[in-house]
Amino acid sequence: MNILIKTHEEIEKMRIAGRLAAEVLEMIEPYVKPGISTGELDRICHNFMVNEQKTVPAPLNYGAAPGRPGFPKSICTSINHVVCHGIPSDKKMLKSGDMINIDITVIKDGYHGDTSKMFMVGDVQPFNQRLAKVTQECMYKGIDQVKPGARLSDIGRVIAHHAHNNHYSVVEEYCGHGIGRGFHEDPQVLHYEGYGDRNDCELKEGMIFTIEPMINAGKKGTKLLSDNWTAITKDRRPSAQWEHTILVTASGREVLTLRKEERT
Repeated sequence: MNILIKTHEEIEKMRIAGRLAAEVLEMIEPYVKPGISTGELDRICHNFMVNEQKTVPAPLNYGAAPGRPGFPKSICTSINHVVCHGIPSDKKMLKSGDMINIDITVIKDGYHGDTSKMFMVGDVQPFNQRLAKVTQECMYKGIDQVKPGARLSDIGRVIAHHAHNNHYSVVEEYCGHGIGRGFHEDPQVLHYEGYGDRNDCELKEGMIFTIEPMINAGKKGTKLLSDNWTAITKDRRPSAQWEHTILVTASGREVLTLRKEERT
């Protein structure tokens, strides 16, 4: 692994990018209601990022390669049984009872801020509200492990234990990641345990990475749709995800994408 330790100057830029990513989630919340399309949510976020924040939406055209188009939109919108990387569409209307993950990544002055949140649309069934709540708890428990000298595997271990204790499963095909100038850097941050030493390391001051557990109500298996982006649960049961960008500090950690509602 080539884990980049950020300088003080880079950390300051990451703080700004993280704050701006959180600001997009705060801005879009009043619009997440029954009857709006995910395509419209994408346009609102895109215009806010580009025109108000003067940031670059990192997902737009991400992953483009010969014979493979990049991601076509500026945000990811993953509804109900969509695990991650859902593509916004004017044809996909939110309805009461849906839960949706909106995933935001902005680039400011060359540095990335990455975060996501679950939104409840209208009258959501208690079992889906519980899945979203436990998934958020999984993320926070993972964040609580972050400090110099801890192991990367400590994060996945506590996430998996909390999910399994609540009779949920943990998606293994997708994970957190280092972040900075690059959207996806080393290390990979796995949200499960039992992967041995192949991806483990000691956490050190100046590391920055995301923790973004995807927790399924049913089995852990996922399926990639024909658009080559959208991942769904194989059993079509609901999935939830939350994400923050975390800095390892000298004494512990700093959540760079903290929203106002989380500041206590």
